[in-house]
Order: sequence, then C-alpha cells, then structure tokens
Amino acid sequence: MNDTHPRRRNPRPGRARKRAIREQAARTGVPYSVAARVIAELGLQPGESIASHGRTIYPCDPVRQRVVDERGRRSFAERLADTRRAAVLPEGRAQHLVGRFPPGRGRVGQLYHGEGRPELLTMLYLAVAVEFPAMVPDPADVAWVAEMGEETAVDMVCALLDRQARSMLEGDTSELRPRLAQALAAAASGPDPHLRVVATELTATPPPPEALDPPHGGPVRLTLPFVLSPPFDGVRQILDALLVVADDGHAPGTRVRVLAGPHTSKTATIVGAVWGALGPPIAYRIQLDGATGTLGMAAGELAVPPGQESLPG
Repeated sequence: MNDTHPRRRNPRPGRARKRAIREQAARTGVPYSVAARVIAELGLQPGESIASHGRTIYPCDPVRQRVVDERGRRSFAERLADTRRAAVLPEGRAQHLVGRFPPGRGRVGQLYHGEGRPELLTMLYLAVAVEFPAMVPDPADVAWVAEMGEETAVDMVCALLDRQARSMLEGDTSELRPRLAQALAAAASGPDPHLRVVATELTATPPPPEALDPPHGGPVRLTLPFVLSPPFDGVRQILDALLVVADDGHAPGTRVRVLAGPHTSKTATIVGAVWGALGPPIAYRIQLDGATGTLGMAAGELAVPPGQESLPG
C-alpha cells in the first residue's frame, strides 16, 4: 500500500448519533445525557431541535431573505432614522414593525399580510395606553434609547407594551372590536395631546367605497374605521415575530414536524404562537401541509428542522 496517501477511516458505529446529541445539547443548553434521552424518546432527526428551544425570527423565503439583506446593509444614519420612528408611540412603532416584518408567503399561503396593519397596530397600542397606562414607557426614555440606533434596544424598553398588545389579540376578535372603539373614543377625548391627534386621525379616515355600497345589497361590513376586514391574523403574526426576538421561539412561517398525537411525523407550518406571562411560546398554532384548518400543539410536541433562519447574504 502506498503510505503517501492517507488511509480512509472506517466510520465508527454511533459517531453520527453522538454528534447529533452534542449538537442538541449545545442548542438547548442541557447536559449530554438529557439531550440523548430527548433524541431517543422523540425520535429527532439529525439537526432537528425541540420547538421549546431555539429561535427563528425570519423563516427562509425570498421576501424574508431580501428584508434581512437590505436591513443588514443599512448605514447608521438609516438605522437611527428607523429607531427614532419606532420610538414615536403609538403610530411610529406600528409603522416600524410593519416594515420590519413585511408580508411573505409560506406553504400555507400569505403571512404577515392584510390591509390596515399599521392602523390596527396603532389602535392596539392606543388601547393599551388607555387601559394599562403603566405599561407604556416614558416617551423621553424611549427617545433617549432610540439614539443608539439599535431596534432591539427600543424593543427592550417597549417590552411590556408589545406583550400586552399581543395579549389583546387572543380570544374572540368580535369582542375586541368594541374594546378598540372605546379606546379610540377615550383617547380622542383624553388628556394626552398626542394620543388625541392620533385617535382623531384614525377615526377621520374615510371608509372604503365598498363599505358604503356593499355588493349585492349586503349589509355594511365596516367594523373599524379604516378597513372592511381588519388584519387580525397579520398583526398577530407581526407581534409574534417581534416577541421571538427577545424571548426566543419560532416565528410564523417556521416549518415543523409533529412529534405527538394522531399527526405524528407530519410536516406543518407555524402560523401563530401561544404566549404565557413570561418567556418563549408555550404552544403553537400550526397548519399541516395540505390542510386548511389549524391545530394547537405544545412546543415540546414539535420538532424544528435546521437551517431555516434567513441570514445576511
């Protein structure tokens, strides 16, 4: 045998499994023995992790990749202008978030979409300001932090505000609509001059023609002052992705594999998160491939395949 050529090593039995266990332990921050037990019990495939660990902010798709690339190329002046806008509560932050998490498409169709997203987000923040004023940060503090030019720093200051706005979207949205209308009315006549202006502008927005002259003589469907069908799903997904930035978890659009129940081993897409009082999501709403409805699954019952985060090019 020619010793000038390196010998090909025969793969040792179990080497790939041990590597997968080490990677799982590193991703989840648990001991090697715990990671080994998890992989054995749940049947995780190479590279997969439990959805109760890790983070996916921008699940891969052409729109998300373009957003990540463009945001990564921004100058400090551009980042500063954006964080200054995000510090203007409530409407500036709403506009910032809509641009930061734009509409995209996944296996389940459109995500983060819907006409009137900035307005609905603004109304949610207005409602928090009216119902829970202690959760609204001091404008001077937010403005000071915004001068760093770091959007995540502004996120930290607005964490309670953002989480409360997201919690308002849980449950029946038909009950939320009169609540938002009451908040608009209260803000329009309240003591804060800026909130009065914002509320007045929202209520002064002319309704679309279809609302005044519905097709086929149907009932007028205008339920909020700016759109026929408020984009509750799109705004919910925007806030889900935002909370993932600080608290970990997996944003809508992330692909998963079911680990428990009658749909075990089927693949699906996350379309929403279920949040507890603190920390990452405790469960997710998913849509199975080829299905139209959604299911609720605990975070520990889902596996997240690797390589889904959009990274700067």
